[in-house]
Amino acid sequence: MGKSKTKNQKKSRATANHVAEEVFSAVPHSFVFHRGQIGKNVGQLILDVRRVMEPFTAESLKVRKKNVLKDFVAVAGPLGVTHFIMFSKTQSCVNMRLARLPKGPTLHFKVLKYSLVKDVVSSLKKHRMHEQQFTHHPLLILNNFGSDGMHIKLMATMFQNMFPSINVHKISLNNIKRCVLLSYNPETEEIEFRHYSMKVVPVGMSRGVKKLMQERFPNMSKFEDISELMIKGANLSESEAEQDGDHNITELPQVYSGRGNMASQQSAVRLTEIGPRMTLQLTKIQEGMGDGNVLYHTMISKTEEEIQEILNRKEAQLQEKLGRRKKQEQNIADKQEKRDANKKKSLEGIKRKQAEAEEDSEVEDPGMQDNEVAVVESDDEVEYYRQAVGQEPDEDMFPATKRRHGSERTHGPAKKRKMSPGKPFRKDKDGKSPKRNGPGGHRDPTGKGWKKPGDGEKPFGRKSKPGGKPFGGKKPGERGEKRFGGKKPFDKSDKSFKSKGSKGKPAFKKKGVKHGSKQRKGKG
Repeated sequence: MGKSKTKNQKKSRATANHVAEEVFSAVPHSFVFHRGQIGKNVGQLILDVRRVMEPFTAESLKVRKKNVLKDFVAVAGPLGVTHFIMFSKTQSCVNMRLARLPKGPTLHFKVLKYSLVKDVVSSLKKHRMHEQQFTHHPLLILNNFGSDGMHIKLMATMFQNMFPSINVHKISLNNIKRCVLLSYNPETEEIEFRHYSMKVVPVGMSRGVKKLMQERFPNMSKFEDISELMIKGANLSESEAEQDGDHNITELPQVYSGRGNMASQQSAVRLTEIGPRMTLQLTKIQEGMGDGNVLYHTMISKTEEEIQEILNRKEAQLQEKLGRRKKQEQNIADKQEKRDANKKKSLEGIKRKQAEAEEDSEVEDPGMQDNEVAVVESDDEVEYYRQAVGQEPDEDMFPATKRRHGSERTHGPAKKRKMSPGKPFRKDKDGKSPKRNGPGGHRDPTGKGWKKPGDGEKPFGRKSKPGGKPFGGKKPGERGEKRFGGKKPFDKSDKSFKSKGSKGKPAFKKKGVKHGSKQRKGKG
């Protein structure tokens, strides 16, 4: 069973988590995504740029076709995102926009050339790239950004704010594994973007000793003595025997990871490009998130009068918008004040009417309880409001009227269906009159009226005997009881009916077979 944590351990763990959250929220974060239709190569370039901005970027950001820029802005606030890097593609070129949240500015770049990570790595004989390099942010290096011009200074500030700042007195050198180089060319006005992996090796020793200092021991099976390795330096490739100089040799202030990298010792810093690679050109700088004034444009230049005219037009639009908003707020306040005055006036009249009714009424309701208070009808209140104010009251001003009318509609008696005059009530779906099955008789085909069986005509479907009595006939009142396919009503007084149970025999048999009961003969 593991040992339980003490109170001090829990407290120190909570303090460390709190400090980590504060540090994480203080550094800049970024979204890298695309706008519009892009190709496969530009999509891979976006993934490579996300790799450069790790770990303070959304590496698995999903973008849908229906998403607009406002969706990303709304999500960026709670997540602490400070920068947007947006790529788009046209028929002629690839564009990149760099925006600062929440109020801009937005820098528009044209991507003249680019190379993906796979292209850069495939061109190298030996590359250094592993997952531990991406656990910390890269080191930013700016070159030739001290030229005159506000747009150059603004570009340098934007690039610096994209990456976390570094305190040279507190930073650990082991956390610096990568670097991003941005070099500006004043003649061509182009910016070169490069991404490198850093490696530090000790200097001042032979190649054979450097080989022994490495983790992988060299193959000395062909040597007779170890001095051959020290003197000749055999089995070493040209890449391993890279020449160092004053351009990359420095004195380490701290112990760096790797064998032989000691503090206050000479070591060489080697860079290996891991990609991606881009050549950028600034086109324009715009206020806000791409919808403000144009502060700088490479192709278009405006005079001071044109700039002042644009600013005056923008200021007039803002003033007009502000005036409309103030007018709308004033109208809302006036309507609310008028509504409150009408309500107050109506309530005063209702109270006055209630007081007069209490003074005038001397007869009490016999059905009223002792502690029950008389309530004024809501219809009277609504009518009084109409007479006093001259307008229809609002729906929520007298809720009792609405409730009472609703209860009357709900609990009232059901309406009876009225029959149209001259038409009989029909129960059957065929629309036939019930008189056909009643004791009246049948309809005359000639349309002269109803006729009874005894009017001189022979009833349909009946046979008569010589005596004139219809065979098997029934009284006219009994005709309505029989239906087609119906069952004969059960009569207990009929002695001829005998139940035979499940062993009963059918009523009809073939000739020559004995019948269970005697057949009744008709009278001759």
